[in-house]
Amino acid sequence: MQTKNLHSWNLSYSQAVALQKSLACKVQFTPLKNPPKLIAGIDCALSKNGQRIVAAAVVLRAPNAIEGLWEPLKLPDFELIETTTASQKVNFPYIPGLLSFREAPVCITAVEKLKKEPDLFLIDGQGIAHPRRLGIASHLGLFFDKPTIGCAKSRLTGCFEDPPPEKGAYSLLKYGREIIGAVLRTRKAVKPLFVSVGNKCTLEDAIKIVLACTTKYRLPEPARLAHQLVSKIRLKA
Repeated sequence: MQTKNLHSWNLSYSQAVALQKSLACKVQFTPLKNPPKLIAGIDCALSKNGQRIVAAAVVLRAPNAIEGLWEPLKLPDFELIETTTASQKVNFPYIPGLLSFREAPVCITAVEKLKKEPDLFLIDGQGIAHPRRLGIASHLGLFFDKPTIGCAKSRLTGCFEDPPPEKGAYSLLKYGREIIGAVLRTRKAVKPLFVSVGNKCTLEDAIKIVLACTTKYRLPEPARLAHQLVSKIRLKA
């Protein structure tokens, strides 16, 4: 899959912050025109020795159910299409709010290895639920020029009320009066996910897609399988 070449990654802290503010204006909040047929999950992690970052992309074919009712799906309904991995030396320090400058390059490398082009990406990280409205899911969404959704396990910014315990319940994540995401319960009485628009979708789309791709686990299936794969390869990197 081809990606855009938006900028250099050799940036200082102040340059990275300025770039985030500039790129945030390019994020598109457009409703999905067609239900996605190929959905990719992306995750990355540090190698065991902490010297490298590894990434995995897992592409699944969404069953026909997602085209109509957006109903929660069963695991056998997904068809595994392709997986890719990548590994790179750590070139940017860990700085809260600048995670994409540390992790996005290796994620892009993994995605560029894909032979099949996904219609949508579920990314382990924030979309616009970010202090400068450009988390890794939004940053990657601009490089991919595709719909992306941030599915984070924890909050980075914003305030919220706990959603009801039932699966599918959610509350809004807000920064002042601005809605920046949803706090979505993907499994009954289990910690919710922080879902936000990455690029080229709406929050309503993001919530529906995440729920439609969630089976009996907390994470939506594409992201869960990417996490499993990256957890294995990090031990060998």
